[in-house]
Amino acid sequence: MWRQGTPAFGPFIQLNSPGICEILGHAGFDYCIIDLEHGVIHVDTAENMVRASIAAGIVPIVRVAFNRPELISQALNIGAAGVHIPHISTVEEAKQAVFASKFFPIGGRGVCPFVRAARYSADKTIYYNKANTETMVIVAIEGTEGIDNLGEILKVKGIDVIFVGPYDLSQSLGVPGQVTHAKVVEKVREIAAMSKKAGVVVGLFVETPEAAKEWVKQGVLYVSLDVDAAILLKASMNYMKQVRETAGVR
Repeated sequence: MWRQGTPAFGPFIQLNSPGICEILGHAGFDYCIIDLEHGVIHVDTAENMVRASIAAGIVPIVRVAFNRPELISQALNIGAAGVHIPHISTVEEAKQAVFASKFFPIGGRGVCPFVRAARYSADKTIYYNKANTETMVIVAIEGTEGIDNLGEILKVKGIDVIFVGPYDLSQSLGVPGQVTHAKVVEKVREIAAMSKKAGVVVGLFVETPEAAKEWVKQGVLYVSLDVDAAILLKASMNYMKQVRETAGVR
């Protein structure tokens, strides 16, 4: 999709249910981000969420809680198609993220051919090259330090997506929670322009179809469209509003 310039849409999943992944896959989302940073999801549930995602035709990405090798390796071992790594602020942190996500000769990810991602050793002769080629590395720039170092971070080989976390970014810019503030929008545009110029896919969290439309126009291809709980809440509220209006009940 990205090679063709087509945006991919996917929500964060914070509810610890494989069924949510299936539902969102059947609904037509392209990918989902199984959120181990902010969601209350244990790794054994995350593994079943990966299974459910693949079964429903939706690409499973796992957001790890920290930029740590053991967490990144664990997420990939359970079969995630990519890792979404938060709070990258320096070149060294970006290099660590790639190193932990790839096998030799690109990185130093722990080698174990008996994991789910290698079909429990059925694929061990081709697994390492395949994983290096297909595993997506998504790094999140969420503060002013990361923006200041973005030019150098973009030179790190192995990064597939530069993702902007607007809420953390808004806090670092002195306007916490105001993700549509001019300061935040200006910085997001700056990040998007630099990433596109470097040939790296740009990602952004948005909460409405209208916002998705505007940012897609500016080249955002990894569109993180809301959070599962918020999608459920808004859909349920709209549904009940229609029920009450139709039934004539306040």
